[in-house]
Order: sequence, then C-alpha cells, then structure tokens
Amino acid sequence: MRALTAILILSLLSACGEKPKTLLERVKARGELIVVTRNSATTYYVGADGESGPEYDMASLFAQQLGVKLRVVVADRFDQILPMVASGNADIAAAGLTVTASRRSRVRFGPPYQKITQQLVYRLGTPRPRTIGDLRGGSLEVVSGSSHVEELRQLALEYPGMRWKADRDQDSEGLLYLVWQQLIDYTVADSNEVAVNQRFYPELRVAFDLTEPQPLAWAFARGDDDSLYNAAKKFFASIKKNGELAQIMERYYGHVEDFDYVGTRLYLRHIKQRLPNFRNAFRQAATDTGLDWRLLAAIGYQESHWNPHARSPTGVRGIMMLTLPTARQLEIDNRLDPAQSIDGGARYFLLVKKKIPDRIQEPDRTWLALAAYNIGFGHLEDARKLTQARGGDPDKWVDVKKTLPLLSQKKWYKKTRYGYARGREPVLYVENIRSYYDLLVWSEQRDHATQTTAPEPKPEALDSPVL
Repeated sequence: MRALTAILILSLLSACGEKPKTLLERVKARGELIVVTRNSATTYYVGADGESGPEYDMASLFAQQLGVKLRVVVADRFDQILPMVASGNADIAAAGLTVTASRRSRVRFGPPYQKITQQLVYRLGTPRPRTIGDLRGGSLEVVSGSSHVEELRQLALEYPGMRWKADRDQDSEGLLYLVWQQLIDYTVADSNEVAVNQRFYPELRVAFDLTEPQPLAWAFARGDDDSLYNAAKKFFASIKKNGELAQIMERYYGHVEDFDYVGTRLYLRHIKQRLPNFRNAFRQAATDTGLDWRLLAAIGYQESHWNPHARSPTGVRGIMMLTLPTARQLEIDNRLDPAQSIDGGARYFLLVKKKIPDRIQEPDRTWLALAAYNIGFGHLEDARKLTQARGGDPDKWVDVKKTLPLLSQKKWYKKTRYGYARGREPVLYVENIRSYYDLLVWSEQRDHATQTTAPEPKPEALDSPVL
C-alpha cells in the first residue's frame, strides 16, 4: 500500500510538471543534515568545549560545505544505526562503522577515512589467550549489531564450540570497562577504541588481532538517488587533499599512539597522592591567567612529576622547572615554593602563548605554545618556516610536529636562524601533556561521579583544554 501511495504521489508531481527533489536538494531545502551516530570517544561526545569527536568534526565540516545546519541524533543502541539510515530517518550514519559485506547489502558506504583492526581484549593479570581456541570457558561479550558479531560468526564455523554474548545494553567502551573490572573475561573492540581507552584503564591488553585492517566509512541509504552520496565523495576527496582529515585524526589520536603502562599507572597514583597538595595553587594560577588549571597541572607534571624540590643538571628547579633568568624576569623569589613556581610557570606560559600569531586557532594554538615553552619560541618559528617550505601548514600542529625533529639534522638546521635543537623533545613534551590533561579530566569526572553516587562515567578523549 505504501509503495502504491508513493507511485501515485510521483505521478501527480509529474503531471503537474514538478520533478521530485533529490535527497541533496531536500537536505538543502530543509536546512539541516540529519546524522545518526553513537556516543564514544572515537565518534561523538559532549566534552568540556561542547560537542566533539572525529565523526562530529567531519560531519560539521560536511554540513558547512552544504550550507546547512548539522543535527546529530544519538542512537540508543548500536543495532539501531543502520536501520535509521536505511529507512530514511537519518541522512547519514557517521558512527565509526566498519565496512563489511553483510552491511553492504543493507546500506551504501562512502569513501573510507580510517582503518582499524578488530582486537581481542583481556585484562593484565589474567591468562592471555593465544588463539580463539583458548577462549573456551571464558566469558566473551561484544556489542549487538556490531561488525564484531559478524566476525565471530565466521570464526564459529572453524571453532564450533566457541560461545559469546551479543550485548544490546552496553557499548564498546562499556564492555572494555567490564573487562577492566574483571566482570567479563574478554571483549572484541576496534583498535582505535582500544588505544583511546588504554590510557584510562591501563591494565587492558590486546591478546591478538582478529582481522586485517578494515576501513571505516559513512553509511547512506541504498537506491538510485546518488546526490548526497556523490556530495560526500567530493567532500572526502577535498579534506584528504587539503589536510583537514589528517588534522582531525591527529587531534583525537595523535597523542594516544604510544601507550606507556608504567607511566600511566604512576601518573594516576600521583593524582591521588601528590596533586591534592597543589590543586589550589593550580586553580589560583588559572584564575589569575584565564588558563585551564588542568592544563597547568599537566604541564607541571611533565616538568617535575609535581615534585616541588625537583632540579635538573642545567639548573632549572621547582614544580614548573623555571630557569633562574626566567624566575628573575617574573620576580619569583623562591623557585622551590610551590605557589610561586606554579604562578610563575602559568604567567610564563601565557607570555609564550601571546607570541603565537592571532590567526592560529585552538587547539593548535595551545599545542604550538607548549612546544615553544619547551624548546623556545625562536626554534618553534624555525620549525614553522621549515614546515611551510616543505609544503606543510605552519599553523597546524599535525604538520609542525613532523618538522620539529629535523632541527637536529644539519641538512635542515643550517637553513634556520637559530640553528640546532633537539627537536624530538618538544614533540614528546606536547603529546605527553595532552595525555596527562585527558587523564586528569577523566579522573576528576570519575571522582565527582563517585562522590555523587552516579554511575561510572565513560572516559572522554578531550581534544583541547578550556582556554
């Protein structure tokens, strides 16, 4: 009956001389692009700066290119996402969807923008499974409707005794948390989700890869109307060419690639044991400078591990490891006094940040300022000029951080004004601070939730500090 009604409507429109609008035209006429997604640090979440996530950033750019507003719809369950697109209740599914043969029969996929590997995850301290056969007797849960279910069904043909549960109530991050809590033995997660969540749950471990690298892509309804699909193809071609896609990926994953279990555990312990002694000083310095106190605390940890008596062979001292000339410039009497050191470090960082050109937007502005805080503004400018000469964008951290290590090579530093520098150090410095910031935000949220008897919050991979 519904199909007959649609045919009659089309016939009437044709008789009146009106052509039915394409999907792209309907989106523009409506003035909004409806995108269905899911809550995850690797897709979409509401962070300190509002709506965030790689899928959100890409969808926002696409809507902007179309000249419409973006309306995000968050599915209650993963298995609702594809039906919403197939039925026309959403224009696009941008939800970190793996391209599989089974899904291709239900929806059309756009150009791939990222590759992931499905990984079997267990907890450190429990026996590590080496093969699928080792899972017998253990509890394995995966998200209902996910590509992980498809993969396990294929593996079950080879291992007929294997059992698992398809959970409709948990998302992937929730299942990773259950593994960490030892409430279940194993789960399957995409490699990007594992990388992000290992920082928050450092005992999580990858037993082995279940698949070869697989592409992620947006999903569209199948049919003869290619208008929105073709627009998306052009969009992805453009953001790959102009570097915007690389910048989005760097924003959310650039600082999580190298997982340090020992360092992460030590940092989480220091948040509980050391930070309470200095939290008020960081908050006061943030109030005085307008900076985020958690960013200042992350800088302080990178500098000294919050040790007020720290000193280096070169003579820098205190929590913020100020040099004697810098302390004198800032009128700091005692670098070993925590409040003075933190106040001085905050004011000095603000001075450095003000030197960054006004046209550079956040979060790149902060990352470049941190690099300058570490290596010196002159060396940063050398790196930015080399970045531009090599065809990169000197205003983007994703490009500048590739150039900074070249400052230690004579071939490159002889072309600069300030010469040789240990350019790898500021890259590691910035990436560490980004991770420390994320972990501190998550720890504060978790403690607040515990105090208010709220459920355990999902960790957020925040893309930039509140400035």
